[in-house]
Amino acid sequence: MGLQQAGVHYSVSTWQQPCPAATSHERSALVEWVAKRILALGQGRLVVGIDGLTAAGKTSFGHELAEWISAAGRPVLRATLDDFKKPWKDRHLYDRESGEGYYRNAFDYDAVKRLLLGPCQSPEATSCVLCSIDPLTQQDHSSDAAPLTSDSVLIVDGVFAFRPEINGYWDFRLWLQVDSELSVQRGADRDQGWAGNDAESIHRNRYLVAERLYLQEVDPIPMMDVVIDNSSFASPRIVES
Repeated sequence: MGLQQAGVHYSVSTWQQPCPAATSHERSALVEWVAKRILALGQGRLVVGIDGLTAAGKTSFGHELAEWISAAGRPVLRATLDDFKKPWKDRHLYDRESGEGYYRNAFDYDAVKRLLLGPCQSPEATSCVLCSIDPLTQQDHSSDAAPLTSDSVLIVDGVFAFRPEINGYWDFRLWLQVDSELSVQRGADRDQGWAGNDAESIHRNRYLVAERLYLQEVDPIPMMDVVIDNSSFASPRIVES
């Protein structure tokens, strides 16, 4: 691309996923197309949201976008909404384990706005926080700042990204579409390590129930700038743009 590569600043969270290796020319071309759409919005600070059912591939796609945009010369910050959940020590105060409880109570949107999205929208801010509470260690990282420049691109992935509480912060909205059964299957396979035999039940009876509530109450898909069918990692396709 002929430009000096800028850096990608990742969250300090231990809930990490590496940037995937390129799986196909088709996927690489689609990532490039989306990245160019984002960069065409202008030289100022940009905030990108990536949503979709659990295990739709949001984090991987966010990392791929970050690598391309960084290579094009723009500094990138990567965050996930999983790093902005309420601490487990407070779970006795509310229901977080049912599907509706997860949707209503798991995420700390005040922290998302105060630490992450608000600073990125403020021209005076020179830093933001990419992780509030580590979802694995429960360590508080709300004082760990990441640098913001005037042309930073923040890419945030996570379920419920376009709820009314935070929907107004995004400059670009992306939805990764997969079938609900594929979401459950992928998620259960991914989370066997920590959930064991309960993995499928957690995904079907908690996450999927929560996501159906979100789709019913918010109807986020018509808001999207781009909708991508990500059922096949090697052959994603644009559904709407």
